Amino acid sequence: MFPLNAATLAQLPDAVAIPAYDRSQLRVGIVHFGVGGFHRSHQAMYLDRLMNAGKALDWGVCGVGVMPEDRLMEQALKAQDGLYTLVIKHADGQWEPRVIGSLLDYRYAPDDPEAVIALMADPAVRIVSLTVTEGGYNFHHVTGEFDFGNPDVIHDLADGAVPRTTFGLITEALARRRRQGVPPFTLMSCDNIEGNGDVARRMFTAFARRKSPELGAWMDEHVPFPNAMVDRITPVTTDADREAVRERFGLDDRWPVVCEPFVQWVLEDHFDQGRPPFEEVGVQLVEDVRPYELMKLRLLNASHQALTYFGYLAGYRYAHEVCQDPLFVGFLLGYMNEEATPTLAPVPGVDLTDYKHTLIRRFANPQIRDTLARLCAESSDRIPKWLLPVIREQLERGGEIRRAVAVVASWARYAEGVDEQGQPILVVDRLKEKLQAAARRNRAQPLAFVEDRDIFGDLVDNPRFVEAYTHTLASLHERGARATLEALR
Repeated sequence: MFPLNAATLAQLPDAVAIPAYDRSQLRVGIVHFGVGGFHRSHQAMYLDRLMNAGKALDWGVCGVGVMPEDRLMEQALKAQDGLYTLVIKHADGQWEPRVIGSLLDYRYAPDDPEAVIALMADPAVRIVSLTVTEGGYNFHHVTGEFDFGNPDVIHDLADGAVPRTTFGLITEALARRRRQGVPPFTLMSCDNIEGNGDVARRMFTAFARRKSPELGAWMDEHVPFPNAMVDRITPVTTDADREAVRERFGLDDRWPVVCEPFVQWVLEDHFDQGRPPFEEVGVQLVEDVRPYELMKLRLLNASHQALTYFGYLAGYRYAHEVCQDPLFVGFLLGYMNEEATPTLAPVPGVDLTDYKHTLIRRFANPQIRDTLARLCAESSDRIPKWLLPVIREQLERGGEIRRAVAVVASWARYAEGVDEQGQPILVVDRLKEKLQAAARRNRAQPLAFVEDRDIFGDLVDNPRFVEAYTHTLASLHERGARATLEALR
């Protein structure tokens, strides 16, 4: 058994691929906030590919943690010299391990905020990237505006404050670069949110303008914020994954990453201070990411919601179980072909038919074991962004809506908190109390759930929507999920 670190790399089993480059020759060119599983299966992996080809040696990554839970990642990566094992889980049971070496350093910002700021102010750093989740952008869920009431934000905006937040740290680094005549770095969001670069621009410049109107205006004019579409199913690492890596490969890795084979990154080519040659390792560089983003939101993300509530109610607990059931696969393809696809603009370089069937194969991978409970969580943030726009556009054009509306009805039934076997459902949502209170009135008041205009807008005023919704909800109550899907064929 080998503990993973720089000293043991050469001793690892042949089955484990290791960096082909000399890590001592790498230099930090990217500072990344939010080093979790997705960053390590995605951006860091692409950089490792480039480095194995002898490219991007001045684009090594220094990770930064801001949240208390990031302390564990610091401890794991420091003990392993920044190395970790990326394990691709193929559907046929094959595991493909590779040690990734592109992460050179890790800083836990609360220990030394000044060191993190100084690093970002260094001209060698030309990109600061983010995977901080939607919550990390600190916008109000209703208004979409920056939340200045956040206590840590209030602290960081005070004169002379030592920054605690990502906003305070990054803004101070940009302020120093401006004072010193150093061009600003590109601020690159890699989060799975619509218009991630645009969101980052609005939030960071809002903070900066409150701190200094001149700095905020300078950032808005000079700092690039490219949008990106990112995709790779990367489940949370479990103790079972750690043990499996030990047993299969004789490798003691404190925090390996497991993921599916598929990976995609579509990135707007808006970088003023250069970038790694991402296009050489499969990244699609484009002028406008919106068609690709809309494709993913309405085909992949919304399809996750299409399978998750129906699947859970029917007794399944994993996404791969649902997508090995022909009834559910037929429903998903019907939604994608008849309802989502008509709302999409042309997507250059993508065969949509192949993309949709690839999605089904990805969802059906039994090695990933993506739980329906995870996909059901925070539905009040997901459904309004991914699915309701499909319904609205189809209503406007007179198109098919039955399946998309059925997904809304299945969410309402799921939110009642009891499955078809009478077992309790743990609903996870920031609006849990309000949602469940409405859902418990579903039988007596069939429109109770969708009368919430903060979530559903005016859909409850549309007769076609109401008819389809009430019909499906009644079927779910009377006949159950499987019979309801049969009727939707």
